[in-house]
Amino acid sequence: MSDSDDKIRKQAEKLLKDGLKTEVFPRAYTQEQIQDVLTRIRQSDGSLEQRLIIGGFTLYPIEDEDIEQACETCMYYLVHRRYCELPELDVPVEAEWSCRLWRI
Repeated sequence: MSDSDDKIRKQAEKLLKDGLKTEVFPRAYTQEQIQDVLTRIRQSDGSLEQRLIIGGFTLYPIEDEDIEQACETCMYYLVHRRYCELPELDVPVEAEWSCRLWRI
């Protein structure tokens, strides 16, 4: 875990706590929905704020289709680094956060 990761994670947490409106729904389940979200992220300015908004991040797990979707259960989550390694997101996160690109 790097100091840079911690700094970015704290910045993301502050943005979300301060009321940043993110696109939590619709969740991206189909390949078409996933590609739409990823394309929008790639076409954005690449800022942390845009990745959080388009990625639909929350500070808490989302429960959808009777599944609790937390970062810690996502295939892109690096446990020891507390990090989302999905290339388009590429952001430090907390285990209990969630985004709409969650995958098992």
